[in-house]
Amino acid sequence: RRVHGDRETPGLSVGKKEWNMGQRASDTRAVTFEDVILTKDNLLGKEGGGFAIAMKTFDRTRPAVAAGAVGLAQRALEEATNYSLQRKTMGKPICEHQAVAFLLAEMAMGVEASRQMTYRSAWEADQGRPPTYYASIAKAMASDVANKAASDAVQIFGGNGFNSEYPVEKLMRDAKIYQIYEGTSQIQRMIISRIVLQKALEMMK
Repeated sequence: RRVHGDRETPGLSVGKKEWNMGQRASDTRAVTFEDVILTKDNLLGKEGGGFAIAMKTFDRTRPAVAAGAVGLAQRALEEATNYSLQRKTMGKPICEHQAVAFLLAEMAMGVEASRQMTYRSAWEADQGRPPTYYASIAKAMASDVANKAASDAVQIFGGNGFNSEYPVEKLMRDAKIYQIYEGTSQIQRMIISRIVLQKALEMMK
């Protein structure tokens, strides 16, 4: 069941702003319902249809979350690339060391692949087709890419990457939530595998 109510509704209370690990501009608070009385006017959609509404909503929001993750990964790549051109060891920029160059290459591969998957999920929705399969792939893939890209950016920055004076430690903190909200990365894999198996069984009939 999905309902709505005004903040001033008796019995409804909003907690303090939480101090999150990352994405601290997000106003995250606990909402408590204690003996709250709601009427039919507070009902969203039909009674008993809340789960279906939530799932359809995820089909639309997961591509957007994936897009945010792609943006973070792109930022991590750009920061790491620029730093690797400026920082020198052994008489040359660190980007000329193969270990660093390969990290940048892998970051770029992940960014471009997850971006295209995000586009595909949004395109499926634009065509009026249920984008569940592609939305879950995009969300899971982009979330993992964002976390790896942020971690690799910190690695390229070395000790400076662990310092809050540089931007990549914030990117690493901000990236984690992408693997959690709008359905965890594990939930996305459950959805994807079920659809894959369903398609396979249908083809075997």
